[in-house]
Amino acid sequence: MKKRDVPQDKSNLESTQSKELCYAVNEKGEYTTAHSSGWEPKTIALDNAIAEINARIENARQNVIRNKTSPLAYYMEVHKMDVPILASYVGMWQWRVKRHFKPKVFAKLSNKILQKYADVFEITIEELKEIKHGD
Repeated sequence: MKKRDVPQDKSNLESTQSKELCYAVNEKGEYTTAHSSGWEPKTIALDNAIAEINARIENARQNVIRNKTSPLAYYMEVHKMDVPILASYVGMWQWRVKRHFKPKVFAKLSNKILQKYADVFEITIEELKEIKHGD
C-alpha cells in the first residue's frame, strides 16, 4: 500500500488520540512507516468487541441486582479482568475468589478482605458492596 493510501477512517482509536503504526511504500518505492487512525474492517471488529464488553458488563450488573452474584463479578467485568487475574491481584487462590462471587459468602467477608478488592478496583468498600441500579 502506498503511503498516501494508508486508511484514515474514523475509529475508536481516534477518540483516544492514538494512531496505529503501519508500513507503507513511499514515493521512491521504499518501505516506510505511516500512522493510521484505522480502517473500516478494523473499526467494525473493534466496535463489535466493545459492544460485547459492554453487554458483559450489563449482564454482570443485572446479575448483581437480581442477587445472583456478588458485586465482584460486575467490577471484574468493568476492569476487564478474569478470575485468575483478580485472584493474583488480591493474593488469593482462584477457588476462594470464585467463592466470594456467591452473595451470601460475599456478605460475610471481613473489611480486610473487602479492602483488598476495593484497592484493586480503586473504589471504596461502600462502593464495592453495592452497585447503583442506574450505573
